[in-house]
Amino acid sequence: MTDKTIQFSIKEDHEKEMKSTLKAVYNALSEKGYNPTSQIVGYLLSEDPTYITTHNNARSLIRRIDRDELLQSLVKNYLKD
Repeated sequence: MTDKTIQFSIKEDHEKEMKSTLKAVYNALSEKGYNPTSQIVGYLLSEDPTYITTHNNARSLIRRIDRDELLQSLVKNYLKD
């Protein structure tokens, strides 16, 4: 009888959570008629929360994400083969 241990990655779960949050913010910005990509980039560069709408709690959501971690994840995923 072999013991089957489930393995999971906290880092992978964290990245999934960041992605889900970013999608929710993107959708909220779209619903309000903003260009979501430009608004998110503006926020990431300046850390000025007014780039993000309060609609659907988007501003609070994006502030839960560490900007450095998000940028690292974005660059890593952009450069994947």
